[in-house]
Amino acid sequence: MKKSLLVLTTLALGISLAACGKNDNSNNAGASGSGLSGSIIAAGSTALQPLVDAASKKFMETNGSVSITVNGGGSGAGLSQVAEGTVQIGNSDVFAEEKLKDADADKAKALVDHQVAVVSIAAVSNKDVGVDNLTKAQLVDIFTGKVKNWKDVGGKDEKVVLVNRPASSGTRATFEKYALGAKSEDLPDSITEDASGTVRKLVSETPGAIGYLALSYLDDSIQALKYEGVEATTDNVAAGTYPVWAYEHMYTKGEPDGALKAFLEYMVSDEIQQKEVKDLGYIPVNDMKVTRDVQGNVSNK
Repeated sequence: MKKSLLVLTTLALGISLAACGKNDNSNNAGASGSGLSGSIIAAGSTALQPLVDAASKKFMETNGSVSITVNGGGSGAGLSQVAEGTVQIGNSDVFAEEKLKDADADKAKALVDHQVAVVSIAAVSNKDVGVDNLTKAQLVDIFTGKVKNWKDVGGKDEKVVLVNRPASSGTRATFEKYALGAKSEDLPDSITEDASGTVRKLVSETPGAIGYLALSYLDDSIQALKYEGVEATTDNVAAGTYPVWAYEHMYTKGEPDGALKAFLEYMVSDEIQQKEVKDLGYIPVNDMKVTRDVQGNVSNK
């Protein structure tokens, strides 16, 4: 009888402990959000980097078994890396078909486009140049070296210092295509910097400097220049009156699944689109009243 009672007590205790363990595991799974796991590396556009970085941190807060690393390097680098399979996401300010041409055209076909926001690019200058508006023709003259002094466009008698982006930059490609209307050459006395944050710092600290940045990088240390009299604001971009903008793309090699798919879906959720996207100076895709195709043609929605 004593042995039977001991066996029954032991079994009851084991069942109780097992039930406690099951409940604890269930609670932990709920706290982590989804049971998703894995590592994701995103690389490319520095214009898109602040948004992806902010969203990834929030995503990881509720998905503790998912690790997301966000690197810069420029749109060209991001597209090449995702096409080669060395990263899971290639962040880009331009369509892959534009950037990966000729020998790389087949690589572009293997990529899946996920448009997560709209970015606008503004010409920015040091605050002391004496102008707050430039026409398209004036910008072309400045970035081709025809205008070398700010007095030639109505500003101070001060040398123009160009702060440009490398050829791989999607920000540069967007600025050239929609602000200048043509590609520009790297002038011998210009400064070339890859990171948007570094461009902002150089423009703010260098007398006579001019460059271009995504609206997400604008602050009081620099001056955003009007384009043909139109301010670079999210409202003007959404309405189609300010033309220097592009979609922000997050490319994957093939259709995503698992944690990668969940993260990309999170990027277009209301939580990110209506909060992070707007707070960081981007524009939700659904807020746009116009659309733009890969050739750059704009049409009303």
